Amino acid sequence: MSIKIDSRHLYLQVIDEIKRDIESGKYKEKEKLPSEFQLSRQLGVSRATLREALRILEEENVVARRHGVGTFVNPKPIYSSGIEQLNSVTYMIEQSGKTAGSQYLTTELLEPTEEECKLFSPKKIQSLANIERVRTADNSPVVFCIDKIPSELIPLERVHTADSLFKLMEEYTGKHIAYAVTYIEPISYHDRIYNILDCGPEQSLLLLKQMHYTSDDEPVLYSANYFRPDVFSFHVLRKRM
Repeated sequence: MSIKIDSRHLYLQVIDEIKRDIESGKYKEKEKLPSEFQLSRQLGVSRATLREALRILEEENVVARRHGVGTFVNPKPIYSSGIEQLNSVTYMIEQSGKTAGSQYLTTELLEPTEEECKLFSPKKIQSLANIERVRTADNSPVVFCIDKIPSELIPLERVHTADSLFKLMEEYTGKHIAYAVTYIEPISYHDRIYNILDCGPEQSLLLLKQMHYTSDDEPVLYSANYFRPDVFSFHVLRKRM
């Protein structure tokens, strides 16, 4: 099918056509697209034009290109949210219509490092509860979580029966998390985490490092959450000042 029917740049037309084919089910999630030669002939464009379209589609996380293998359709995220909204992982999974669960890997009390003391400053901490969990959606692993909480703020004996640490800490201490300062990093291949989350080597995880505060600006929870990009999508609303 030729798409030379409007005045826009050809690569923009190619992008729209491939997206329509994915939406219609012609190309399904995780399915390999036809070769560049086949696809360029089907669309009636040069391979250079097709490559530019595929490059942009990859940036938009619509497709993933594996060198020497081909181009594959990425699954659609089951949850998309503005990053300015502070929601627990449990809430995000449940909002997607799936059942949230937790698989606990380790829970231990640790002496805080100098860097961790700085993170929780000016709060003085003697020990930290270090909790590693895999969050699941309908029993499938979707987020790897590392949470660090001052030990006096959480009942360790109840950790393994709680899906939401937010709620557990609030019930135990009465302290309500009001906001968080978040740093976002893309993470490439990591043996342990990729195995735990059952990720393909071509995927890049999205790491959110967050320090959570009460309305009194007390730091109460530090988390490092590794999100699967085929399950979660985040965006930012930016306003011109």
